[in-house]
Amino acid sequence: MLVSGELLFGIHSVEAALTHDPANILELYIESDSHNARLKELSDRARDAGVKPHARDKAALDKMTGGARHQGAVARYRTPPPRNESDLAALVEKAGADALLLVLDGVTDPHNLGACLRSAEAAGVTAVIVPKDKAAGITPTVRKASSGAADRIAFFAVTNLARTLKALKQQGVWLAGLAGDAEQDFYRLDLKGPLAIVMGSEGEGMRRLTRESCDYLAHIPMRGSVESLNVSVATGVALFEALRQRGTKT
Repeated sequence: MLVSGELLFGIHSVEAALTHDPANILELYIESDSHNARLKELSDRARDAGVKPHARDKAALDKMTGGARHQGAVARYRTPPPRNESDLAALVEKAGADALLLVLDGVTDPHNLGACLRSAEAAGVTAVIVPKDKAAGITPTVRKASSGAADRIAFFAVTNLARTLKALKQQGVWLAGLAGDAEQDFYRLDLKGPLAIVMGSEGEGMRRLTRESCDYLAHIPMRGSVESLNVSVATGVALFEALRQRGTKT
């Protein structure tokens, strides 16, 4: 009988949970008829972390995941409670001048959210902030699309995004919003210092109150005929331009 809990699948997702939160892995299933060396390594790491791996054939894992691409690794995972909104201010204060936040106003596609989290983690983002309503949260699909980044980055789902943005501004964080109709060139903005990059939803862009909260509105210049970039692509472009301006740190 399976233990209840969120289903994680894919080597990256399971590996990230083992590395960062093994206590919340309830059950781990590894494909028994695979010769993948990474699965053997995953089993060994699980045992070292006190998690017993259970062997299952590919058909059983296919059935468990509904035919999703599991790569031979499936886990039942107890999702940790979301970050408390009150912790955000302390996180920003600790980061100081290096604070770099990503605000996603209503991204609903889990693959887009996962890709945004992956870029955010790679860019060293302090925290990712989304509204609780009408936006994607951390799901198994998001975890898989993020290649484990969802378990490594501070993620806040807030009740009132406009209020949160106001609080960030009071802490000295500048808000730079991306909008296709903005006149300012994003590459001409000064992205150093405490900063939040604000992205809108896939179809509608930023909501009115979010847009009005931004200190700057800018667009990413493009030469082709497409009207806009996918939100996850635009997020990656924006974050790594901020990283370039700030200088890379190892």
